[in-house]
Parts: sequence; C-alpha cells; structure tokens
Amino acid sequence: MTAEHAANVAPATDTRFINRQLSWHEFNRRVLALAEDGSLPYADRMRFVSIWANNLDEYFLVRIASMKDDARNGRVRVIDDGVTSQSQVDLSLAMVRQQHQVAQRITLELAKAMAQAEQPLMLVNWSGLSPTEQAELSEFYADQVFPILTPLAVDPGHPFPYISTLSLNLGMLIADPQSGIRRFARVKVPTHLLGRHAYLGAKAVPLEQVIAANLDRLFPGVEILEQTVFRVTRNADISVDAETLDDHDDDLLTAVESELRRRRFGEVVRVEIDAAASAELRNILASELDVADDVFFNVDGTVDLGSYCNVDKLVNGRTDFNLKPMEPRTPEGFMGIGSPDELFARIRANDILVHHPYDSFDDSVLAFINAAADDPHTQAIKMTMYRMSGDGLIVEALVRAAEAGKQVVVVVELKARFDEAANISWARRLERAGVHVAYGFVSLKIHTKTCLVIRREEEKLTRYCHFGTGNYNARTARLYTDIGLFTADPEFGADLSAMFNSLTGFHVPVDYNHLVVAPADMRPRLAELIRNEAAAGADGHIRMKMNSLVDPGMIDELYAASQAGVRIELIIRGMCCLRPGVPGMSENISVRSVLGRYLEHARCYWFANGEGTGNPYYLIGSADLMSRNLDRRVEALVPVTDPMTRSKLDHIIEANLADTRRAWTLDHDGSWIAPDPSGTIEMHVLLHEVGS
Repeated sequence: MTAEHAANVAPATDTRFINRQLSWHEFNRRVLALAEDGSLPYADRMRFVSIWANNLDEYFLVRIASMKDDARNGRVRVIDDGVTSQSQVDLSLAMVRQQHQVAQRITLELAKAMAQAEQPLMLVNWSGLSPTEQAELSEFYADQVFPILTPLAVDPGHPFPYISTLSLNLGMLIADPQSGIRRFARVKVPTHLLGRHAYLGAKAVPLEQVIAANLDRLFPGVEILEQTVFRVTRNADISVDAETLDDHDDDLLTAVESELRRRRFGEVVRVEIDAAASAELRNILASELDVADDVFFNVDGTVDLGSYCNVDKLVNGRTDFNLKPMEPRTPEGFMGIGSPDELFARIRANDILVHHPYDSFDDSVLAFINAAADDPHTQAIKMTMYRMSGDGLIVEALVRAAEAGKQVVVVVELKARFDEAANISWARRLERAGVHVAYGFVSLKIHTKTCLVIRREEEKLTRYCHFGTGNYNARTARLYTDIGLFTADPEFGADLSAMFNSLTGFHVPVDYNHLVVAPADMRPRLAELIRNEAAAGADGHIRMKMNSLVDPGMIDELYAASQAGVRIELIIRGMCCLRPGVPGMSENISVRSVLGRYLEHARCYWFANGEGTGNPYYLIGSADLMSRNLDRRVEALVPVTDPMTRSKLDHIIEANLADTRRAWTLDHDGSWIAPDPSGTIEMHVLLHEVGS
C-alpha cells in the first residue's frame, strides 16, 4: 500500500461524525488501492481502475452540483460533521485531483506490465506505431471510422454544438489559410459504436488518437492549429415531486420522461481535458459551456479510464490476465428439482437462504419466478422492481404468466437513478402483456426487493415469499453479493400481502406482524433493538453489515449502546459517518470495510438479545442506515427465524469478520487503515470454497 492511498485528506476533528462526502472519497480510494495489489492479474487490476473512474463519474453526475449549491446558499446539512459546505467542496475536489494522478500512474504501470507479458497486450499510442502500422490503421479509419464522423465547426452560421454528458470529444482550433481566421471545431469520438480502441494484432490504440492523426480528411483545406481530447459531465440529478406533477399536469410516468429530457441539458459540473491543452482552447470551452476554472480537470494520460473495464476482452480469451472464474453453485434447496410442485414443496418444508453470486441467481430466484409463471396452480405473482433485469428473462416470465391468465402485479420504481429510461421501457412491455403495473409514489422511492407468489393447493391458498437485499437483475447478481430468503411462513406471507396492497392502493399505515418496513416502522424498531442491547450492558452484542452508515440518529443510538458496554461490530462497504474507537463515546465499536472481486451489497442486522436474553434476532433486507432509506423510501427488513438459515447467515458474517486480506479498518480520526499485505484469509474464498 502506497502513501498515496494511506493518506487522509480530511482533517481530524473533535465532532461526533465523519463528513459523508469525504467518507465517500475514502471508499473510492479503497477501490483504487485494489488496482495496486500485485497478487491480482492485470485485467482485474485495470478493472478496479475502471470501477474507480465510473464511481467518480456517478459522483459528479449526482453530488457536485448540489454540494456547490449548498455552499452558494449557506445551506446547513442535517449532520454536524464540523466541515463547512465550501470546505466540503474544496476538500472533495482536492481528493479527486489527487486520486486522478494515482489512477493515471497505475494505468501506465499496468500498461507497461501487460506489454512485457509472455503473450503481451500492448496499449500503445499512435506515436508508438511504425509507419507501416500507422498506414494500416489509417486504412481502417478510412473504411470504418471516417463515414461515421461528423465535423462540427463553430462560425456565424454554425453555433457551438451541444456536448452530451460523458461523451468523448476532440476539440480543435482551426484556421483558414487565406484569411487566417481561427475557429473552434469539434468531433465526437464514436466509442459507443466502435469501442474505445482500434486494434493491430496484440496492439490497442485509443480511437481518438486514430481520428486525431487523420483530421486532414475531415477538415480539408484548413490548418489544424491544435487538437485536444475532452469530456463533459453534466448534472444528472432529477427531481420529481408534487410540484413537478402540477407543472406538467401529468402522471408520474410522463413527468419522469420529461425530467429525463431535461437532464440531457443539465449544468456542466466537470470538464476533463488533456493537460497539454492551450489556454485559448480552454477559454473557448469555458465561455461556451458557461463554466468556471474549477470545473476543469487536467488529465495527464488517458481521458475516461472507465472505458478500460473490459480490457480483458482485448486479450483474445487468455485466462492469465484474469482471476479464475468462480462458478456459482446451485443452492442445496434447489438441486434436482423436476417440477414446480417439487420446488414449492421444498420451500414449504424449510426456509431457504441463498447468497449470490456464490449461489446461482438463475438456479434460485429466476427458477422460482419461472416456476410460478409456468405452474397451473399459481393464481398471482406480485413483485417490486427497482432496477429491472438487464437480460429480460424475469420480465418474459411475468409476461408468460399474465398471458396464461394469472394475476401479475409489478410495482416499478421509475425514479431508480440512471435506470429510469430502462424501467419505463420494461414497464410498458409488461403493460402491453396485461400485467398490472403500479409506479409507486411521488414522494417515496420503492426500494424494497420482494416477490409474492400465491398458489391454490388443496382448496386453499398458500403464499410463497422471496425477500432480497439486491435487485431482480441477473447481470448484477453475478457481480454483487446479496442475500435472499425464500419462505412459505404464513405470517410473513400475510405481511407481504398487506405491503403490496399498500403499494398498489392508498399508502396507508399497516400494522405488520413481523416485517420491519420504512418509512413508518424501521427507524423506531431498529432504535428499540439497539436500546435493548444497551439495557443488557456488557452482555449486549450487535453486528451489522451494510453499504453505508450515515444517519445521525442511528449513529447516536449506537454511540449510546457503546457507552453502555455493548460490543458493536460494523461491516460497512462504503460511507461511514460514525467515528469508532473514541474513548467515552465509541470505544466498543469497530468498523471494517471488505472490498474484493465482488461488490458487497447485502444488508444484515444481528442483535444478541433481540428476542430476550440469549435469543439473537436476525434481519435482512434492502435498507442501509441512511436517512433516505429510513425516511424517504419504502424498505423492508425480514426476520430470519429458521435455525439452518440463521447458521448460514452466521457463516457469512463470520467470514466478513475473519478476512485479513481485503479488510480495511476505520480509525477514530476518519482515516482507513489498509489491510496487512501478508494477510492470508480472504472472505470471498471462504464463502465460495467452504460454502455459505
């Protein structure tokens, strides 16, 4: 681990909380640190650089504009972390610039290492090609690239072109040889059509460099004075509320569609540009895009490192550039199932807990939904959809069920960030097939991940439930770790029926027997469970695994429990605003973050005395301890009661706590202590080889 990664930009303070935004940047720094792990193959290390870059793209798309707006208006945030709004912006941008330098250095080192491999992959610049190779790529350009390109010059008859967010561009200064008049011109690099690189055997050359070397064909008869690569990021945070609906006089779906169109023209919040670009060219971009100097980010290397996520696809099927694939296993409860009757009988007999991607999503969740769709005894299927399945197999199963006469209800969250357009498309596909599609609420996001199947069995109706921590998305289920529970417990089924009735009808308060549902019940119930451990004093014990811990109320509850002597072990992948290990406040709290080949996404809450002394209480579900999850989303946590499923959850938590290879530790000053490079225990290996 280098000093660049170990450094902590945020100043230590005496406040109770760590700044949320700076904590996020520390999380992204931990992602980038994985790219320097020499024990990982080259392509996997490059993929972590790409993940870092894509995370940063989303951060600018969503966070920076609102942070700057807070600073301009002196807005006070909910959590008192001792950092002013303007300081938060300044420190965030400083951390980004520092990490940019690290990422470019790592990319250059990895490119050199891959070029020196026994069977090399060479990421090379145009200038590194021989004249013969340049001629060959120029032919490729003439045949495959040139016909697609559109040169756009700015003059009195041609206004400055619209620059779409995250598109890669060449900006140029050109001059008329006769008049000497200088103009700006732009060419959009068609990476979405042709990919990021052009290829010559084992050599890959950035597409923008191939275009730049052949600009005379696009702009004949003019002098090209300068050309540079740049990329624009626009504010993409959309807001749909009651006022938005009133303005459009529309329903939620058309209001979201209108906001999506508006998002295309959002405020420019970042301009990444080649560090060698002239002041004249920068000034033109600044003026036309209406941005200040602090929006520009000099890039001394490759613009858009996020495009290197699939560098392994450049190596022609070689395996030594990648980790050995971990094939998902069919969960024991789903092995050897020959019919829908047998599958549902298994769930009636015992609850089944699955852990993706170690347990196959296709052989469990998709098998459950397919069985329900094709089963003649199924009467109804009800699901929530936050990010709908990328491969469409779940949607097609629901369409089959509706066309077969089953009642199918899908609650689609139209406001799932960056999936709005896809969700609208899938929702309309479902509606055309006769599925009852509900779009949730204006003021609340439907974030819970639940499915209810109702079967007629021997003249009675039986409910089968699936509760998950992750989306019903087969693609992300291969990349994210998530937990799912299948149960036929009639009381859980009754609760889930009541929740769906609330989601599709009027959102009225529901008294649930077992489910812990936000926004009404989750905050008070979790506070009650924490206080119950505090009442047990030194016999109290809490374990929590989540993506983020931000909510100040929940943090204060944990502080109070720590002061009562409760041992608290927190496993938090991303943001953590709690400050552990502070004498008199949080000395009994430890925080670790485990990062590795999969994105940790599961949420699990464990209380040693939740059901009375000596009887632990387990909850899994969709909610992190963030204000948005507790107060502005529909979330559901479900108790895990079966001894076998509890044992499996125990194993997952213990594996997270045992990891010595990938686990970072949060210090009281807000800095993260890197794992010991000599550590030999890796959670992902434990969970895959031993089984969850």
